[in-house]
Amino acid sequence: MNKPRRTKYKRILLKLSGEALGGEAGVGIDAKAVGDMANQVKEVRDLGVEVVVVIGGGNIFRGLQGSERGIERATGDYMGMLATVINSLALQDRLEKLGVATRVQSAITMSQVAEPFIRRRAMRHLEKGRVVIFGGGTGNPFFSTDTASALRAAELGADVILKATKVDGIYDSDPKKNPKAKRYSQITYHEALLKQLKVMDSTAFSLCMDNKMPIIVFDVFKPHNLRKVILGEKVGTLVTQPT
Repeated sequence: MNKPRRTKYKRILLKLSGEALGGEAGVGIDAKAVGDMANQVKEVRDLGVEVVVVIGGGNIFRGLQGSERGIERATGDYMGMLATVINSLALQDRLEKLGVATRVQSAITMSQVAEPFIRRRAMRHLEKGRVVIFGGGTGNPFFSTDTASALRAAELGADVILKATKVDGIYDSDPKKNPKAKRYSQITYHEALLKQLKVMDSTAFSLCMDNKMPIIVFDVFKPHNLRKVILGEKVGTLVTQPT
């Protein structure tokens, strides 16, 4: 009988953009894209890792886009928060069809479809092996789901934030525009700020830096990449303190 491989992290927070559930177009909810994400989450959960997920809502509605169309900013942000709950339920549905026990907690109270966010209850779910998905952002307008990720990771004592993207790490310039763009394998918080690399929005990044929360930016669309990160393989870019 094969022994389970040793993982580098015990408790992770996976930050997914809403677009990650929208397939090639990044719009709406694509069944295959949701299935692929659920399979990757199950793969690491089966290794014994405690998994927290925060999902954006950009595939359905983004508050900033709403304000550009004349919707009052706070109202638009609340609409975006509701979109994140829709995405959370979609991922929950697919995970449970794979046999993964899952709970959705929302920062906005909606007891018919999700639990309210209660830190101690979320911790208990993780201890029991359930995947916990956080919807509703922070519950406040003017804060992004990146900030919600930094906040929840700190509250729950996560070992790392894994920021899932469509690129294989952080570059010194846009790799789509500059074929000579350099990818960093590791960078400090200070260097990322100095070089204005926009790992996360400034509020989220400050929270991570203040709480010494490492961030790994990686390409989630490559098969098994999430598992590789968990096993400590050199995938993506690590943002951390100076060694």
